[in-house]
Amino acid sequence: MSRRILPCGNLAFLVELDDLEEVFALHALLTADPQPGQVDVVAAARTVLVRAASAGATQRLAQHVRALQITQTVERDSSLVEIDVLYDGEDLPEVAQLLGMSEEAVIEAHTGQIWTAAFGGFAPGFTYCVGENNTLDVPRRDTPRTSLPARSVGLAGHFSAVYPRKSPGGWQLIGRAAQVMWDATADKPAYVAPGNRVQYRAVRELIEVPDPKRSAPEPHGSALRVERPGLQSLIQDLGRPGYADLGVSESGAMDIDSARRANRLVGNDPGAAVVECLLGGLSVTAVGDQVLAVTGASAPLLVTDPTLSDPEDDDAPWRVERVLDEPFALRDGQTLEIGTPQAGMRVYLAVRGGLEALEVLGSASSDLLSGEGPEPLSAGGAVPVRPIAGAHIVGARDDAPELPGDELSVRITLGPRDDWFDPEAIDAFLDQAWVVTDRSNRVGLRLEGQSVTRRDGMGELPSEGTVAGAIQIPPDGQPVLFMRDHPVTIGYPVLGVVDSRDLNLLAQAAPGATVRFDVIERADKG
Repeated sequence: MSRRILPCGNLAFLVELDDLEEVFALHALLTADPQPGQVDVVAAARTVLVRAASAGATQRLAQHVRALQITQTVERDSSLVEIDVLYDGEDLPEVAQLLGMSEEAVIEAHTGQIWTAAFGGFAPGFTYCVGENNTLDVPRRDTPRTSLPARSVGLAGHFSAVYPRKSPGGWQLIGRAAQVMWDATADKPAYVAPGNRVQYRAVRELIEVPDPKRSAPEPHGSALRVERPGLQSLIQDLGRPGYADLGVSESGAMDIDSARRANRLVGNDPGAAVVECLLGGLSVTAVGDQVLAVTGASAPLLVTDPTLSDPEDDDAPWRVERVLDEPFALRDGQTLEIGTPQAGMRVYLAVRGGLEALEVLGSASSDLLSGEGPEPLSAGGAVPVRPIAGAHIVGARDDAPELPGDELSVRITLGPRDDWFDPEAIDAFLDQAWVVTDRSNRVGLRLEGQSVTRRDGMGELPSEGTVAGAIQIPPDGQPVLFMRDHPVTIGYPVLGVVDSRDLNLLAQAAPGATVRFDVIERADKG
């Protein structure tokens, strides 16, 4: 058995193996006996991704994996699962043309074989299924779509899968499924689990089963009432690590340092839920007396009280400016308005006691890719504030790190797939300033510049696990830098991975800013 360990940033590595059976065996060994510092283990087509809590733990885990003897055979659940599909996908004509078939023949080939669920990934409930033959092998799209309809049925390489929710993706779409593919509250969250046999069935009409609904906690007295939510205001905490094997990314606050600092200032635990507000515009009113702190992007803060008058103008309500990075009181009925940032992208609002919100898999983070966690804040809604228990001592003013300007530089480690690119292409990638486009979000920053070309004849990359900070290069050569809500597995090569300490900086990078990449070191592969 050949085994190659490839760097994947400072907190992860890929183990490259010969086939799926070896992947299953190594995955079973690591999940049955987790090592100190082990966070996630993700099985894929030919690789296992191992993610750790620290750089030191990453090195120790790599040494542990090198020494393992992989000999066991893994037994898996081979139950038959049926999926009803309406074959009206927008790529069906192109798939037929690529394969030299009629559309009817593509449908017959898809429904006429039993598929085996190999592994999960990309997003919760997205399960890669392998067919009995290779008649439907088609390449991914050159440029992934930024949004696909929920329950789209796709093909890529020799895999077929269903996108459980609306999400980006680069697969060829041939239809839509009826079934709910993921329910985090169920005993078996994924409708299709690794090992299952899958039968696709063609239907003439799609009778969709509605997605399960989960209720947010009702305000119990103390709360923040939302007057205006701004462009996008989300509940976030430190995320839900350890569930990548189910296709659930860690998610959490984009700028983790700012979220931690906001909680420290109001006396909360670092992982308490906060509001992450994109580009300001958030306005909230206190229900009950509150203590708040705002950190992150450089935004003006204004507190108003309609029950009090301006000492200099009896017809105007009392108002006072507050400053970032220090705690302040927001009395019952007073309103805080967060203005447009002068620098940075995201502000973080913490309240003493912490916010109470819907938790999924132990976290209240809103994940845009999977749709898990609380809904975005909306006007008229209220977010409950947890009762204060124990000591919640407010902190002193804390000077925040300098926010990024129009140009920033971040550190990367090359790999795991830098060998898919000629040295000249890597030099061109490193020598230029990449522009952050307005198509960027919590899933990833889409960069624009001189295209990065792959080596000739590299073909299709089998799907494999990835991490926040990974710089994926699609066939069009325009990088996608994955952020907190990234897919768990991808199918385009990753040239390098940003050092985890620089992700907070990128979280504040505005569209139009430029990013340069500095190689920390060329990690050994072996």
